This record gives sequence, C-alpha cells and structure tokens, in this order.
Amino acid sequence: MKLGFAMPHMLKLKATMQPWEAKVTGADQTRLAKWAESLGYEMIAVPEHHVIPRKHIELSGPFYFNAYTAMAHFAGATEKIRVNSCIAILPAQHPIVTAKALSTMDWLSSGRVTITFAVGWLEEEFTLLGIPFQKRGAMAEEYIQAIIALWTQDNPEYEGKYVSFRDVAFEPKPVQKPHLPIWFGGDADPVLRRVARYAQGWWPFLTKPELIAQRIDFIRSQADYNGQLSDVYYGLATSRVGEGHVVIDDPTARAGQTKQEIVDRLGWLAAQGVTWSSVPIPPLSSVEGYYDYTQWIAEEIMPAVR
Repeated sequence: MKLGFAMPHMLKLKATMQPWEAKVTGADQTRLAKWAESLGYEMIAVPEHHVIPRKHIELSGPFYFNAYTAMAHFAGATEKIRVNSCIAILPAQHPIVTAKALSTMDWLSSGRVTITFAVGWLEEEFTLLGIPFQKRGAMAEEYIQAIIALWTQDNPEYEGKYVSFRDVAFEPKPVQKPHLPIWFGGDADPVLRRVARYAQGWWPFLTKPELIAQRIDFIRSQADYNGQLSDVYYGLATSRVGEGHVVIDDPTARAGQTKQEIVDRLGWLAAQGVTWSSVPIPPLSSVEGYYDYTQWIAEEIMPAVR
C-alpha cells in the first residue's frame, strides 16, 4: 500500500475539514509538500472545481484550486513526490490545452505526474462555464482519445464531433512512456468502462468499500479492457462523504484512529484491491501539530503497510 499525503486546506468539505485547516496558507502548503517528500509520502493530489454555486457551499465549501496550477506548483517545490488530481474536470477545457498543460508539467518534473480525470457532477458549474452538462460523457470520451493522440503520436490526428486536428506538431511529449498515467475518478458504469479502455488507475468515491473488488472485476471483464489497471486509490476518509458531499457518519473513516485501527483498515482495503490510500487529517490546534502527526504516520504506519 502506498500512502498519499493529505494536504490541509485543499478544500472546505463539511464532512472532512478540521477547523484549524482554514489558517493554513499557501506558504504552509509549500513547506508541507517538501516535508511530505522527506518523510516518504508518495503523492499529493489536488481537488478541483472552478466555481461553486452558493446553494452548494454549506456542504461543498467555496475553496478549490485549479488542479493543474496547484499540481505544477507542488511539483516545482519538490523533487521526488508524485502529483495528481482528485479530480480534474475533463470536459471543462479544450483537450489540446489540457494535454499541453500536463505534458509540460510531466516534462518539467522529470516524469512525476499522474492525472485523475472525471466528467464532473455539479450541473450548475457546467452551465456557468457554458458547457452542455448532458453531453459531458460524450465530450470526455473524445477528449481522452484526443489527449492520448497528442501525447503518443509523432503526427497527431483526431477527428471527432467535439474536437478535431491534423497536420499539427505537439511537443513536449510526456517524459513517461507511452504517456503519463491516466486515472479516472467516479463510480458509474460508464466511468468504469472508460477506465477499462484508457486508464491505468481508478479513484472511487461513492462506491462502498466492500464493493471495490467487485467493481475492479467489472473493469477487467470489459471486452475492450486495455489490461493496464494497476492502481486504485481509496482514502480512509472517503466514506465520510456522500453524494453531493453530504456528511456520512462512518466510524471506520474517522480521524484520529489508533495505529492498529489504521493498519487493520489499510490491510483490509488492500485485500479489496486498493493500492493507494491516505490517512484522515485529525483534530489539531495548528499546522505545527500536523508535522508531528504526519511524522508519526510515516514512522509507525508506512512500515507496517508497505
């Protein structure tokens, strides 16, 4: 089991955020990224929304980064740790722009980028961005094909309803070959079929943990499965967040568990097919206390689950 670093103040979900996180600054996060790398954490993942309608703020909060900007910052502040999104909204911008942002990041970071795409769920956000919500799945299908073409073809070409190009040059290509790892986040059957066709990883959110193994089997059973699924990320706090970011009381996902509780839960998740996880941010009084807690995780939990 590999452990990602739970960066504080990445978002303000009612279900998971601790009050002390609100005081964490960008400078604090930069120092924490370096700290996480020094302790052996293997990934920092960045949530994304572009705009939150006011009626969603109580549960979802107003605070979200642009994933690519924040990923690039954390990659530039470090030397070894991987950066990812959790998630990046694939239909939210043109795939040529997305492909360029990620290949640039991978090139500059010497191949430390993973990307988790999703089609998005917040209809009002799509309306505000001028993107047809009901067509987001079809758009995502074309966008991921176009992105892979740009990353892997010497003379990239693609012809679709939503994106087309030919007679173009596209560099830099990603450092990682054939391209940087693609994951998809989400739980619906169309998402899992997209994982089967194009991805190397899956990030479930609303899937009950006891159903993860069954859903992995579903991915691998698809006729067009690419044979590449190797990573599944499920954070310990994930099951505290329901559809629409509603709060769920799940004792197995609470913050501040004992060493044995954490080790046992991570071991159980590994048996379901999970390869990556993270430990919930606990109740503390300040960011200084988080340095001690994350060191404790690195010293006590990492050796027990690797």
